[in-house]
Amino acid sequence: MNAINAGRLRAELLAPQGPYAALDVVPSTGSTNADLRRASVEGAADRTVLIAEEQTSGVGRRARVWASPKGSGIYLSVLLRPAEVPFSALGSLAIAAGLAVTDLTTELGVDAVLKWPNDVLAGPDRGKCAGILSEAVAGDELGVVLGIGLNVRPLGPGVEPGAGGLLPTSLAEQGARTTDRTDVAALLLAALADREDRWRAAGGDLAKAALLDDYRARCETLGQEVRVLLPGDHAILGTAEDVDGAGQLEVRGQNGKRHTVFAGDVVHLRPVR
Repeated sequence: MNAINAGRLRAELLAPQGPYAALDVVPSTGSTNADLRRASVEGAADRTVLIAEEQTSGVGRRARVWASPKGSGIYLSVLLRPAEVPFSALGSLAIAAGLAVTDLTTELGVDAVLKWPNDVLAGPDRGKCAGILSEAVAGDELGVVLGIGLNVRPLGPGVEPGAGGLLPTSLAEQGARTTDRTDVAALLLAALADREDRWRAAGGDLAKAALLDDYRARCETLGQEVRVLLPGDHAILGTAEDVDGAGQLEVRGQNGKRHTVFAGDVVHLRPVR
């Protein structure tokens, strides 16, 4: 089981040849997102990347545990300081990141789709192979830490299903053309830089960035009968009809009322193929 080659990633991805300002690979940490939140306060540069071989306290949305065993995945976070993007539009970054992950899966020959707002599902059984967590960071200069957890190899026994009962899967289990984690990390970060650059230049507007149509085409949530779990134990039952330029999900409730959802957990109530 080869370690991720930090030197090769730096040679390929760091400025001036590449898009990133700094890149580190650590053997183990609690959470790469937490580390970069601290680094942001200490003045770390825009487009700083941190990758861990394992996380001991990896988290997803709503503080859920994200299994991050050593050598099984890519656990990375990127600190971004997108001065061109207003605070109100930062939430759409996760949409751009989801597209980057599916750019990667396409490159690797893996059938994958997006589940709004932050899951990547792969294979005929639609197991969860990746999750995305975007967190704004306050301070003298606005920042956002984007975390991506990607299962490259099987996680092993004892990993519990995630939100909505999603079982984990991995690139290896779905027949990816390579599972070399240095190769995978390089491809993922290159795809992310391309999508994020377009997102940033458009001020976070997905439609203006020409990202929205791609997302609609890859998002399996659209057209589904869904249950959307909202903060405060509220729920909406209805049909997921669209995603708007801010990355919000538009749901037609069972009573015909249209709801715009900025944040929530979505459960697909029936499969769509």
